[in-house]
Amino acid sequence: MDRKLTIGSSPVLGVFATVTDNVALVPIGTPRMTAEQIEEALRVRVMQTSIAGSFVVGSLACGNCSGFVVSRYVYAEETRSLQELGNVQAIPDVMTAVGNIILANDTAAVVHPNLPDRAVKTIEDALRVDVRRATIAGLKTVGMAGIATNKGVLVHPRVSDAEISILEDVFNLPVDIGTVNFGSPLIGSGLLANSAGYLAGADTTGPELGRIEDALGYI
Repeated sequence: MDRKLTIGSSPVLGVFATVTDNVALVPIGTPRMTAEQIEEALRVRVMQTSIAGSFVVGSLACGNCSGFVVSRYVYAEETRSLQELGNVQAIPDVMTAVGNIILANDTAAVVHPNLPDRAVKTIEDALRVDVRRATIAGLKTVGMAGIATNKGVLVHPRVSDAEISILEDVFNLPVDIGTVNFGSPLIGSGLLANSAGYLAGADTTGPELGRIEDALGYI
């Protein structure tokens, strides 16, 4: 199976889509062949949606098997359709690119260190996980700097030992480093992954794919 993909001719998959073990949210108008590749690789239902009228769905939503956190500018009809999938909560904060500031799986999440308590509580309630503020490689945009599945965590290669220790403690999973799209350290922006499988941006090299497979337990 081809493990490489573009969405809207772009290899930054995590900007446009977001996945859990149950569903992939993709932009409205995603070609059928692309949707079928996602379904097959990740063994999920594919749902086409916008968030706040935008096609950068991966930047504006983050979820797990319990539900989704979305931009506070989400439209009512978008919320209604997402509620078929579980809890849906809009983040009560000026930071609305929730896909960039939350790194979550089904048991835990780390978030942008400047998120206020009210926003953290919203994330805890929607995703039903313990939430901890953290950075990855000094970056506050933890959702761009890493990927967390229920089997492993893959992050920016400049992550510090102290940050790895926090991630291992939060997720209780092995943490490894890697890149996507021919050397990009922003793992979360170039990779879609869940427990069943993964898809990487079309510019990702063979060695990068190998690292992804090893770190997230597909081998």
